[in-house]
Amino acid sequence: MDEKTRQAIKIDLNQFKFHIHLKHNTELTLLFDSPSRMFYFAVIALVVNEMKRLGKITSIPLQEHAALLALLNETIGGSAGSSDKERLIPRIYRKWKDALPDLENGPLFKVIGKKKELENGVGKTYHFSESEKDGWANLFEYRGSEENIRLRFSIDKLGAGLEDIAIIYEGYQNAEAWERFISSLKQKGEGKPEPVELISKEPEALAPPATKWKIALRSRWRWAVVVAAIILAVSAMTVWRAYFYSPSGKVASIERMAFPLPDKPSIAVLPFVNMTDDPRQESFCDGLSEEIITTLSKIPKLFVIARNSTFTYKGKPFKVQQVAEELGVQYVLEGSVRKSEELLRITAQLTDALTGRHLWAERYDRKLKEIFTVQDEITKHIITALQVKLTDGEQVRIFSKGTKNLDAYMKVMEATWLSFQSTIEGNIRGRKLAEEAITLDPNYAYAYRALALATIIDIWLGLSENPQESLKKCIDLYKKAIGLDNSFALAYSGLGYALLLARRYDEAIAQVERGFKLEPNSADVVCIYAIVLLYLGRQEESLSYFQSAIRLNPKPPNTYLRHYAAALRDIGLYEESIAQVKKAIEREPRDLLSYIVLASAQSMAGREKEAREAAAQVLKINPKFSLEQMEKTTPHKDPAIKARFIDSLRKAGLK
Repeated sequence: MDEKTRQAIKIDLNQFKFHIHLKHNTELTLLFDSPSRMFYFAVIALVVNEMKRLGKITSIPLQEHAALLALLNETIGGSAGSSDKERLIPRIYRKWKDALPDLENGPLFKVIGKKKELENGVGKTYHFSESEKDGWANLFEYRGSEENIRLRFSIDKLGAGLEDIAIIYEGYQNAEAWERFISSLKQKGEGKPEPVELISKEPEALAPPATKWKIALRSRWRWAVVVAAIILAVSAMTVWRAYFYSPSGKVASIERMAFPLPDKPSIAVLPFVNMTDDPRQESFCDGLSEEIITTLSKIPKLFVIARNSTFTYKGKPFKVQQVAEELGVQYVLEGSVRKSEELLRITAQLTDALTGRHLWAERYDRKLKEIFTVQDEITKHIITALQVKLTDGEQVRIFSKGTKNLDAYMKVMEATWLSFQSTIEGNIRGRKLAEEAITLDPNYAYAYRALALATIIDIWLGLSENPQESLKKCIDLYKKAIGLDNSFALAYSGLGYALLLARRYDEAIAQVERGFKLEPNSADVVCIYAIVLLYLGRQEESLSYFQSAIRLNPKPPNTYLRHYAAALRDIGLYEESIAQVKKAIEREPRDLLSYIVLASAQSMAGREKEAREAAAQVLKINPKFSLEQMEKTTPHKDPAIKARFIDSLRKAGLK
């Protein structure tokens, strides 16, 4: 085998064999040589094909492929999966759960060197025993409940990546091989023409109800219509295993937590996965996650991790316990979205990372216009699962909706997403979408906030021809949003920040205090409050709020770190200040504002050489940097603090 393909796992659909060639000269072949094994081999190929389609190693829900599983069962499996079609998915559920109790101690993992009991497997073909074949060499991680059967092919634990695995059929590979394999099975179906989805891009559950339900009930696949009801009948022991059994090593450890657990229920809402091939749906998926985070952040009895931190896991493989340990939370919400024209499929699952238990899981097949109802239902399920009780007043404030116009909502979600990218093209588009949303619903508070956000980012990006006029417009927009929704915390915070830039200090602090009282769990609200305190000359007071904001947002944007560093610098804690701003620079080496803070902190600390090095980076990034312009734009209330800051930059060599 050549070097290019030396590290590979081949799923051979011609002979129903795994060909495994990994490092350390490990060469293994596993033959699936009975109808039952052939069926499960095809299920493995199905999962791998889906992972390749998604571009990541992840759990694949089998219930979305019910019709395809039936075809595999009746052809190559000889009904070995289950002779009763209605019991096929529950049969897979029980079979896989019982056959794969311990991935790390499975025979395949022992053979390739994870364990040393089977040295005879290294460097040659290992002949798996009959019992090991029935355990499929423990290739999978299994997750399940009575409504969700999920399989994850754990090639990463074999030291391989998704690109190292190939599906082979006839002379083809991967998606084309899989499609041709399924086509060959359909041709053997003796004139049974009902189409089978090869890739579940639009699940049958999303079909328009009247016509397709009638067809489904008449067809040979009518059992798929009642699978959900059948799964609900799985025995109590199965439910207990699915929800409450957790293998050792698959739970989070309090000792490994990056931060101490809060004294109230703590949760991270991960970005909902876009299950379509359309990247334009990303803003919709992100918006759903952000709406849930925003709603939960209004509840004082919860501790909610901010969007910036949870979205660092977007598009990456992860484990729930890893997320919990890195963010310092007990509970993690995962979900996915499949949107097709006017139909939605949303799945959500809440996990207690300390026990591995699934506290709640649900799938929603709804019309697109019901998105607001689904958001509320998911949030209410979370609150119930975490045993949080709300007063009537809290419920009214938390679950109030801003618009009934779906198009306006969609435009605001995309506008906000684009503005947060802080690119010129994105922000121009975001502003236009926000304006369109206001036209669609002039009483939608979030639309005015979206336009205000785009307006202030125009100032930051240098797109505004008249910054003072843009700032005035921004203030008016935030006031309009508050007039429409007096519980809108981010609007109060945004207004306070805009008033700070306008040097209207008393008004600024009053507005950010209102926002903070409404949402003390929102990292952005807390951070903006701390920033206003900083520029008002209340640096020591601001420190605890910066620390709270960073705890709520453990992977914060650089603006958190820069301003926190400035507060530390202004009270003489230079070492701590330099350490914080260097974190920001490590993340983004061309962060101009971070180098400005670093130069000033080094200068105030008396480190002339280091200060000049930082100042040189400022000029490298922006050769037109002007100290005079910096003095005009820095919104310090105390002239002495501003003068000290400007003087430190002058000493560092900036002009």
